[in-house]
Amino acid sequence: MFGSNKGIGEYARVGIETGVAAANPHKLIVMLYDGAIVACRSAIMPMKEHDIAQKSALISKAIMIIESGLRLSLDKKAGGEIAESLDALYAYMSNRLYIANLKNQPELIEEVIKLLVDLKGSWEAIGQSAQTKSINPEPYYAVAGA
Repeated sequence: MFGSNKGIGEYARVGIETGVAAANPHKLIVMLYDGAIVACRSAIMPMKEHDIAQKSALISKAIMIIESGLRLSLDKKAGGEIAESLDALYAYMSNRLYIANLKNQPELIEEVIKLLVDLKGSWEAIGQSAQTKSINPEPYYAVAGA
């Protein structure tokens, strides 16, 4: 009736690209978490309906975001033990999604979604804490003789 959804899809793509271009590195990580969560959630219904092509495409998208986005963004030198732990967790999530795809196990996707949501929440809390500190910096007191 209203034509194809191509225009809507194009509008959404431009909106995402604009958000990426305007985002700081912290916000980009949040956007990667969002993308992986959406892809995982979107894969569950096609899995239950035995739509192999759609399920596989969405799980592959989630794995790509985790591997090529979240995992590659880790700075293991600066991040130390935390970055190493996140790297192992991202590898675990990718493996769980691979198995979920292979064996049609939506509960494994749900497990990964929970991990992603928890990590995203922690990342957002770090960002809010950093933003609060930049808005309300510690008071500076001049010290005599300094």
